[in-house]
Amino acid sequence: MDLTYTEEEEDFRARLREWLSGTLPALPPKPAATDWPGRRVYDTGWQRRLHDAGYGDVHWGASPTTRLIFLEETEKAGAPYVGANFVGLLHAGPTIAAEGTDAQKERWLQPVLRGDEVWCQGFSEPDAGSDLAALRTRARREGDHYVVSGSKIWTSHAEVADWCELLVRTDPDAPKHRGITWLAMPMDAPGITVRPLRTLAGSTEFAEMFLDDVRIPVGNRVGEENDGWRVTMVTLSFERGTAFVGEVVACRRVLGELAAHARKSGRWDDAVLRRELALLNAEFSALWRLTQWNVSEAQATGGVPGVGGSVFKLRYSHARQKLFDIAADVLGPAALDASQEWTFDRLSSLSYTIAAGTSQIQRNIVAERILGLPKGGR
Repeated sequence: MDLTYTEEEEDFRARLREWLSGTLPALPPKPAATDWPGRRVYDTGWQRRLHDAGYGDVHWGASPTTRLIFLEETEKAGAPYVGANFVGLLHAGPTIAAEGTDAQKERWLQPVLRGDEVWCQGFSEPDAGSDLAALRTRARREGDHYVVSGSKIWTSHAEVADWCELLVRTDPDAPKHRGITWLAMPMDAPGITVRPLRTLAGSTEFAEMFLDDVRIPVGNRVGEENDGWRVTMVTLSFERGTAFVGEVVACRRVLGELAAHARKSGRWDDAVLRRELALLNAEFSALWRLTQWNVSEAQATGGVPGVGGSVFKLRYSHARQKLFDIAADVLGPAALDASQEWTFDRLSSLSYTIAAGTSQIQRNIVAERILGLPKGGR
């Protein structure tokens, strides 16, 4: 992996910095973290600005180095992140780009890149969380449609989404990993009920979703019928391997702000605190190098990240929690102020060892697929 920058890439960095410096001051105020309808407008508005400036496809249409430069510079400048459309930009979009037909790519990719359409994720179920293949939402074929009934939980951004990447069981008699199909479901279809779930931080970016004979065109199937588990592994590879890339840069920035706050407040004399901050600095520096490797590997293997994403996701989840635990210690009583972004980030960090596959699942993947250890008892 060559991490040196070409003259063309440095020119891209300079042009991006100039564009950011002229664009960011003109952005409207950011809505509250709990206002997802407002966040949708804000986040998709930012995506449209990126698209119109020629940066819209950087998440899956650019070279690894260009993407990393983009993430570094936007985070350093304090630019908005993907926000409400993270499923479309970082999960569904890359999956369709890798597995979809030409017609599907034409229909769905540009609206995501322009910020016109938002996606949510309908994977987990009340009785099929970490054991995702145990899902029971059924889809029966009726002519040119699938008729879907069942329920989903932790459906990210269902309350503001236009489309849902949905996993359904199309063959109940097949082994559980072989009877699954990946569908794109329009969220305005009759038979869909969405009930927001309030998180510990007070936000409602997750929801329960109930499906009662929802009709989805067969043309909305990505991949073959009953081949959805393989397509899902592509989606999860993006989710674990590259979707958190920008957050690593953000955590490194937060770490610097935390060190500055410790100096200003007099906490810098605490040798234990300095040691913890130094260890986290080393951790996030290593995670950034691993990110560079994962993104480069994805490019070399056709755009789909490998199992190294599980190594990254496992380490990053725990490092992020540690970062905001230390932040709470440094901030003291101010860390209890629910209106502060630090507090919201600390509460949301608790979900990272569960979301996108629990830490236990990631350890199993690392043990079996990287280390070659035998599968444990089920």
